[in-house]
Amino acid sequence: MKWLVLLGLVVFTECIVKIPLRRVKTMRKTLSGKNMLNNVLMEHPYRLPQISFHGSNLTIHPLRNIRDTFYVGNITIGTPPQEFQVVFDTGSAVLWVPSVFCNSSTCSTHVRFRHHQSSTFRPTNKTFWINYGAGRMKGVVAHDTVRIGDLVSTDQPFGLSMAEYGFEGRRFDGILGLNYPKQSYSRPIPIFDKLKNQGAISEPVFAFYLSKDEQEGSVVMFGGVDHRYYKGELNWVPLVRVGDWTIHVDRITMKREVIACSDGCPGRLVDNIQKLTGAKPRGSKHYVSCSVVNTLPSIVFTINGINYPVPAQAYILKDSRGRCYTAFREKRVRTSTESWVLGDVFLRLYFSVFDRGNDRIGLALAV
Repeated sequence: MKWLVLLGLVVFTECIVKIPLRRVKTMRKTLSGKNMLNNVLMEHPYRLPQISFHGSNLTIHPLRNIRDTFYVGNITIGTPPQEFQVVFDTGSAVLWVPSVFCNSSTCSTHVRFRHHQSSTFRPTNKTFWINYGAGRMKGVVAHDTVRIGDLVSTDQPFGLSMAEYGFEGRRFDGILGLNYPKQSYSRPIPIFDKLKNQGAISEPVFAFYLSKDEQEGSVVMFGGVDHRYYKGELNWVPLVRVGDWTIHVDRITMKREVIACSDGCPGRLVDNIQKLTGAKPRGSKHYVSCSVVNTLPSIVFTINGINYPVPAQAYILKDSRGRCYTAFREKRVRTSTESWVLGDVFLRLYFSVFDRGNDRIGLALAV
């Protein structure tokens, strides 16, 4: 049995564009530590303004009652620009935001694109669906000017959602896909490909640095890599196939016990991990005592001959009541291979570079 990993969310020079990402957390937690909470609540009882630090590539949004869950960044669409908070997603290839015509309850809580206010908007009659692990959307393709920091894509095809399902409670407006383009008449060309084709980025690469704990400073980089965000050398891993960000895992070990390997190992993988950590099921999660986190073993992913340990302090999370649970989840899919999605837990530890020019991923220990 083969074990595959979908990563996701170069050392190049010239045009490197860094876009700040915000790890979304509660406004109360952010401001209480600065003794600012009461003042902000009195001055801005309904809507908090954007605070922008010019010339620093950093934009900070005070947030209200939002769980510490997602990494989001700002983009603008239209002329004059309309701002949206989006998730930069390596598992999909389409940029979309809500339309004013979307009647789903989810859309009412998000910023919606007002096409009639943009002088550069161009509609089409193409429609499309996208299914995600957490939901799905139906949309129409349109064209307009999209800006990611200093990067500008004119007449960029993007999606306007007409219906959204399963995104309730998600505090982002839309998704910006960074996967390879899919061969489909109705799917818009990804913004990364259009920027690459028009020469807006010097090299066809992008990279992520996700800050740990509650620190600021997360970024997605386009066109190259800033060496200050990782230690040592980048270890390059070839993709299993051209077309998505999937790489091969040699083996997965815990307590020096091989619990998964490329030749196929017996037993259900996630069950084995939960058993080794002593986690007990409760609802949809597996919980452990917070007092034992420092004694739990690391899980080690061996990828292209290099070990990438993930300690318990990284894979044990806390729910809204302060109880500790494991980040491992099992999702049953019908496939001939076993697959992992190495998401935020892994990417907070390892700086990641996605090299479209050479169809490979680079990994290094994050600072």
